[in-house]
Amino acid sequence: MDAAAPAPVAAPASAPRGRTPAGINRNIVALGLTSLFTDVSTEMIVPVLPLFVTGTLKASVASLGVIEGVAESTAALLRLASGWLSDRIGRRKPFLIFGYGLSSVSKAALVAAGSWPAVLGLRFSDRVGKGLRTPPRDALIADSVEPRHLGRAFGFHRALDTLGAAIGPLVAFAMLGAFPGNYRRIFLVSALPAALALVVLATMVRAPRHETGAAPRSLAEGARELGAPFYRFLAVAGLFSLASSSTAFLLLLASRVGFESRGVPLLYLLYNLVYAALSWPVGILSDRVGRRPMLLAAYLVFAGIYGALAWRAQPGLVVAGFALLGVHSALLEGSQRSLVGDLAPAESRATAFGLYYTVVGTALLPASAVAGWLWDRAGARATFALDAALALAAALLFALLLPARGEWGDRGRDAAR
Repeated sequence: MDAAAPAPVAAPASAPRGRTPAGINRNIVALGLTSLFTDVSTEMIVPVLPLFVTGTLKASVASLGVIEGVAESTAALLRLASGWLSDRIGRRKPFLIFGYGLSSVSKAALVAAGSWPAVLGLRFSDRVGKGLRTPPRDALIADSVEPRHLGRAFGFHRALDTLGAAIGPLVAFAMLGAFPGNYRRIFLVSALPAALALVVLATMVRAPRHETGAAPRSLAEGARELGAPFYRFLAVAGLFSLASSSTAFLLLLASRVGFESRGVPLLYLLYNLVYAALSWPVGILSDRVGRRPMLLAAYLVFAGIYGALAWRAQPGLVVAGFALLGVHSALLEGSQRSLVGDLAPAESRATAFGLYYTVVGTALLPASAVAGWLWDRAGARATFALDAALALAAALLFALLLPARGEWGDRGRDAAR
């Protein structure tokens, strides 16, 4: 549980010298393990959910788009509130406990879902849990290390998170081999790693209470402190999220070009293995060369993948697409979170992460809903072509609004705070 004595916001948790790599301490490892077990649970479900919704429940692809878009974007609004409230009361861990707990219950309850609206409600509850926990968790990661080690801390966390995301589809593949078409059994078993994540979080994470000052600030006051570079980045991240429709469509494409339902989780496994293997090295590299080259590359790789699939969706190209999407995600996720940490003052850090996740998550509703609608009316090629064009637009906007020459000044100001 959280320690009772207040501690300064900027004082990072430390580890004995020589025993762990720089930027990797107890909190980083424990939060990484929590995310690993959570993602084993989540990613057992993700690759089979499109098959369950469109096959078992006989719903349309447009319904799948609504499920994914509403679940992600509506819950995103809670991220802003949870981030600001975490900064205001000076607490992180209670948000994590409740958020991970709610997600665990929601995923297990999918076993009883009998219609696509029921799946929508449970996916929404799962994402509400994620919305409550994610900004305080990322703020706690940033609180726990020195600013110069943000990239490797977020990269290490993302590597463990994604390792869990690789194990999950492998478990789903094995279970579908033993129990073909029994998606509900997978939903039930997913509750076990989710419960283990809660045990690790409750017993291993140490989150000291932060000083909040005599007059806690409003959300508007905290948001005003974030500065112009942060909001320019937020505009780019929001535009790119419009391109980033749910991975469910890529999984559905795989099933439409010849991959059997049992083999679809293996493609998702490939994606997550590449993602996990590259996340920590990319994080270390971003500490050395900057976040902005990593992010520009991420946007361009995504545009290339989706443009190629719009041109020709063949089995070999789909396999390559999943592997390259792992490269893209490794470049993108840790670098975006590290850049938020660079640009935000420590006392408004969770608020900044809340704003970031709210903008990114809200954009996922039109992204996924339009993708599903377009697929039903014009085919997969139109969906992937639109996503590629939006990703190219985001890359151009990023290059114009956040040139690499300004990055070290931004990071230097953050370190000075």
